Amino acid sequence: MSRGSSATSVDDKTLLLEYRCHPVRPEPPSPTCVPGKRSPTTAPSATPLSPLGSPTSAEPRRIVLSTHSPAALKVGTQQLIPKSLAVSSKPKNSPSRPQSFGASREPLSPDPKRAAVPILALEGEDEDDGGGALKRNLRNMSYRAAMKGLGAETEPAKASPSLKPVSEDGSALPDRSPGRSKRTLGRKRVEKRGGSFKDQPRLYQEIRERGLNSVSHESDEDLLEEALPEEPSPLGAAIVVQSYRPAQVTWSQLPEVLESGILQRISPEERKRQEAMFEIITSEYSYMHSLNILVSHFMRSEELKETMTQTEHHHLFSNIGDILTVSKSFFEDLEKRHQEHLLIPDISDIVEEHASKHFNPYISYCSNEVYQQRTLDKLLTTNPLFKETLKQIERKPECGGLPMISFLILPMQRVTRLPLLLDTVQQKTNARTAAYGAATRAVKAISKLVKSCNEGARAMERTEQMYTLQKQLEFGKKKPFPLISVSRWLLKRGELHLLLSEEAGKFRRGAGRLCHLFLFNDVLIITKKKSEESYTVMNYATLDQVTVEKVESSDPPSPPPGKAGGHLLRVVLEKDSEGRREEVVLSAETLSDRARWIAALMHREKEKPDTTPKGDLSQVEITRAYLAKEADELSLQQADVVLVLGEEDGWCWGERLRDGERGWFPQACARPITSRVAAEGNVRRMERLRIETDV
Repeated sequence: MSRGSSATSVDDKTLLLEYRCHPVRPEPPSPTCVPGKRSPTTAPSATPLSPLGSPTSAEPRRIVLSTHSPAALKVGTQQLIPKSLAVSSKPKNSPSRPQSFGASREPLSPDPKRAAVPILALEGEDEDDGGGALKRNLRNMSYRAAMKGLGAETEPAKASPSLKPVSEDGSALPDRSPGRSKRTLGRKRVEKRGGSFKDQPRLYQEIRERGLNSVSHESDEDLLEEALPEEPSPLGAAIVVQSYRPAQVTWSQLPEVLESGILQRISPEERKRQEAMFEIITSEYSYMHSLNILVSHFMRSEELKETMTQTEHHHLFSNIGDILTVSKSFFEDLEKRHQEHLLIPDISDIVEEHASKHFNPYISYCSNEVYQQRTLDKLLTTNPLFKETLKQIERKPECGGLPMISFLILPMQRVTRLPLLLDTVQQKTNARTAAYGAATRAVKAISKLVKSCNEGARAMERTEQMYTLQKQLEFGKKKPFPLISVSRWLLKRGELHLLLSEEAGKFRRGAGRLCHLFLFNDVLIITKKKSEESYTVMNYATLDQVTVEKVESSDPPSPPPGKAGGHLLRVVLEKDSEGRREEVVLSAETLSDRARWIAALMHREKEKPDTTPKGDLSQVEITRAYLAKEADELSLQQADVVLVLGEEDGWCWGERLRDGERGWFPQACARPITSRVAAEGNVRRMERLRIETDV
């Protein structure tokens, strides 16, 4: 402490003790300083104390106290508390403690302007200034010793509300205005030269492209407004990943676009077109990122590979490595075009070239889907080591807590979304320009690829099913017929209870027994199960000789023991395997099961064109992906739109809008589209795509 006179008395020390004002030192700043708290009764006399901090005053060598320092008894009012001696626990408040010395200290700062302003806090508040410095009401033992040595006991002063100390830690600074934060974020992105959407890539499963919406579903301006909260959250804030959030930043939010002023020079339609093209680029990067996770963490995992055979490993991952290579090449060409032109001229030529020349690995991967699903189901149910190892990999932060199956189905999702994304680009392009023709060719090229993928997967699944069933069915005394045919496929299979035969015939002996039905697109086979891999044929009939109807009885028969249900349907075989007429009553366990069997048996009627205008049918949007588990079910992806043709007991019978495929799906994985404008736009889009792409 600076001493103005050698004859300083204890009273003067007490006066200084009460004011607790420390000197302001322009250079160098003190590593720690303990500010004082002014007493309201003596505030007018505070001005004479200012010379204490004058740079012209003679300052002796300053003493830093430690626990055993003898200087604590002599210069206790102006000592510096070392950072390492700060008490980390808060003692209980004691009335006898001189709490006036506990006023909050000035923040550590090299800024002399900040150091010159004493910052006060309420006596009862706990301030966490960070940086390991002494906190209010937290005392070191040497500090207490120094105070007792002076024999000074001061009464706690009641402070009035005032400014709180500002921490030097950047995370505790006051929040900046939204505009200021965005400008700062923009400057950081400019430093990274346009890599903003690559800084923190999202998994493809966590995004939904805006281009999947109907053109008239939502306005681009509304979607851009929704994207604004996607700015980085403050440090320490919880991050909540929401489904269906926009993919990274939009084109108009790029700092280089904002700084160039180009938004004021282009039309709103051109801006929407730029957004649509840029979204294909950013979503491809997210897709490539997810594929890389699948390859690096799942396919190349030695621990996972040791739990299965080489054949199972191949069926599980197929040629996913080739898919990743194709995606990288595609993205590199898209990114190059984006980097060369701030205003992207077009990307349709890139899409057309890759779809027609480089995307063939997608056909092979989709064709392997049936083996992939069967292999995964088998490993999960019969291989505990595989299941446990897989869970450990899925828990990794890089995998986002998502199951491996969500990564395995990504190629099917991406290839079926591309036509819709390209269609959005086409619809936002002037029809009188060359770019519109290029977009039309790109849509046709990618739609042709999707058609090949669907046909490959369907053909592989049907062929594999027929070969398997040919080995499992035993005709016995019944006249056999060749089951395998290129024009035959399985529509539905399952168990029903055979209750009775209403007319004399062979089914009377089997009344109440469990039977297994195999329904193909041209023949119905009724069997008795011998084992898991063997069925004895009881009767069969071609489908054009089969009729079915729902039986509503006021007194339905009791269901079989251990089975719920008793929902009846009557099946009539006008001409069975022996040319005779047979009529049987079957019992299904649930209403939805009965409805699904009736729909499948009426397959030929269902194939007839529906005269109901599609615009009058209700529509649903799929909120989570669903993989078909039975032959009559419909595999769906997020954002798929489905026309609902019927509902029963929590299940919907519908037509997938993008390709016209029909099947059953759980009502829980969809939400209704209530906007009439959006529904009409979806129908127009479907009709246009089917005409233009011949899908």
